[in-house]
Amino acid sequence: MFSISRREMLSRAAAGMGTLAMASLFSQEAGASQSPLAVKTPHFAPKVKRVIHLFMNGGPSQVDTFDPKPMLAKYDGKPFPDGSLKKTERATGGVMKSPFKFSKHGESGIDVSELFPSVAKHADDLCVLRGMHTDVPNHEPSLMMMNCGEIAQSRPSLGSWALYGLGTENQNLPGFVVLCPNSLPTGGSPNWRSSFLPGIFQGTRVDTSKTNVKELLANISNERVTPQGQSDQLGLIQQLNQRHLAARGGDERLESRIQAFELAFRMQMEASDAFDVSRESSETLAMYGDDLQGRQMLTARRLVERGVRFVQVWHGGGQPWDSHNDIERLHRKLAGECDQAIGALLTDLKQRGLLDDTLVIWGGEFGRTPAVELPNSNNDTKGTGRDHNNHGFSMWLAGAGVKPGHIHGATDEFGFGAVEGKMHVHDLHATLLHLLGFDHERLTYRWAGRDFRLTDVHGTVCHDILA
Repeated sequence: MFSISRREMLSRAAAGMGTLAMASLFSQEAGASQSPLAVKTPHFAPKVKRVIHLFMNGGPSQVDTFDPKPMLAKYDGKPFPDGSLKKTERATGGVMKSPFKFSKHGESGIDVSELFPSVAKHADDLCVLRGMHTDVPNHEPSLMMMNCGEIAQSRPSLGSWALYGLGTENQNLPGFVVLCPNSLPTGGSPNWRSSFLPGIFQGTRVDTSKTNVKELLANISNERVTPQGQSDQLGLIQQLNQRHLAARGGDERLESRIQAFELAFRMQMEASDAFDVSRESSETLAMYGDDLQGRQMLTARRLVERGVRFVQVWHGGGQPWDSHNDIERLHRKLAGECDQAIGALLTDLKQRGLLDDTLVIWGGEFGRTPAVELPNSNNDTKGTGRDHNNHGFSMWLAGAGVKPGHIHGATDEFGFGAVEGKMHVHDLHATLLHLLGFDHERLTYRWAGRDFRLTDVHGTVCHDILA
């Protein structure tokens, strides 16, 4: 506990007040350069300055969205030919065709399911990755792999690595924001934690189910103390905190908490404006749609245009895209909730010139089987859903640094496993870091006696998708 004698307090009082006054004068000038969130120079010139990750948590079906397979219709209801059926997590039966129609869009002729008519209008902006694969067909480890590059142990998330490497362009907002409505997703906050990186680099989660800014951002204003009064209070508290920290030889957790106080105060200046979508024009609001996903996507755009480095947009709490049964109804409902908003986001970013240096990522933690999942008492299916599939699935990228109107990779003729242009999640991470200006083998952090990186000892940059 910090203590000081009465005599020492009196002798330092005048100098202390002077120090606080001087700190107030210089804080705005020196704060940005001293902040761990200050803009940093990457290894080489980046193509991407900011990222929006649209996370369809639960695992959307690739054969029902962006990877059409005519063989599913041909063999519908029949057993798979010998050797075509890969191992599945649950009991699965024969082939199940897609209940959705596919059609080609744009000059590129990319096939998009009827589920995404608004996204389909941007076919010529999409770089579709059809050869994605990951390690296991379970939600928790696959979510950790997609977000943190590790299925078991705690590791920093992709957003935390991006913030650690690049800093952020706006010191009054968190550099890594997580928009997740209602409850937490499966796996909870480790999906966006900084793990052994300093805590200032972890994601700041906002519950976007709330519409009032004061509810969306708790304690964003103080009606009892003026901004100057708060600044004076913070100056004194931070001086005491720094003494407390120095007396303990430095403690990363304590230092992260101190930095969090500073960021919380700075957010009062700008966050209420950034999260208040009602300030947009009626035309923009109508384009996104007056619903939860519309607000989420519009908030994401407002954040990146204000300099936030990494925004992750989750479809909802839990694992909403996990359609073990009634996939036609559930996937249609889920896509219907977000398609207009995603299309509006791409349109809006493009019109504002933001898509030139912003990368949009769409996808889940894995895909789904082309086989029907058999009914059982655990998930009460009716034989109309699909099981988890880690062997092959689809994602798409749009914006800075990637080839537009391009398809990379392929799954087998039934859409079960990646066979061409295979990209493991480690390869995706290596490629994303490359777009952000980093050699993924050199972006490291020393912890527990060795240097760690997002891709661990894996990962190859996929140059074939780079523009």
